[in-house]
Amino acid sequence: MDCLKDRGVQLVDVVLRGNLPAQQCPVCEGCWIAPEDYHDWKQGQPQPLPETVNLEAAASHPPAPLDVRTALCPDCGGFLSRVKTGATMNPFYVERCPQCGGIWCDRGEWDALSAMGISAIIDQLFSSDWQGRMRTREMLHRERLAMIDKLGEDLALQVFALAEQLEHHPNGDFGVAYLMRRIGGSEVGLE
Repeated sequence: MDCLKDRGVQLVDVVLRGNLPAQQCPVCEGCWIAPEDYHDWKQGQPQPLPETVNLEAAASHPPAPLDVRTALCPDCGGFLSRVKTGATMNPFYVERCPQCGGIWCDRGEWDALSAMGISAIIDQLFSSDWQGRMRTREMLHRERLAMIDKLGEDLALQVFALAEQLEHHPNGDFGVAYLMRRIGGSEVGLE
């Protein structure tokens, strides 16, 4: 089989991280994962939720040069669907055939998916529900990083701990209201 993105180069058999058989291009290092191999492999893998995805794991993954090229499925000839994956600071695209379920990963993407903890649920990455939940998770992650940047790590960690306590306290809203009044300046002379 020829490489999906580097035309004329023959793919060679390899075993990816996690002991998954695939075919890899010796030039661009992208790999094709046959749908039946992926289906069999993922049966024994954990099925993570968006809340457990390791967003930092993808941050160090530089997108492959051929990540921007579209590809055709080598099994059925249709265009592969693409989905943005990884942290918003360094996203990359995973491609999957909507008909047969075969998967194309450009150089390093399989390792990034594995490190993030989502290699066994690639089909779910294409759902609007998953994408929405991940956008929310990434927004909260960016908010947390901004808080650390603005307040410093020590104070930010105290704020996170207090927020967690207030969130689970039956009268936590009273504490939040107090802080808003206090910080907003309307609590003058009430101490």
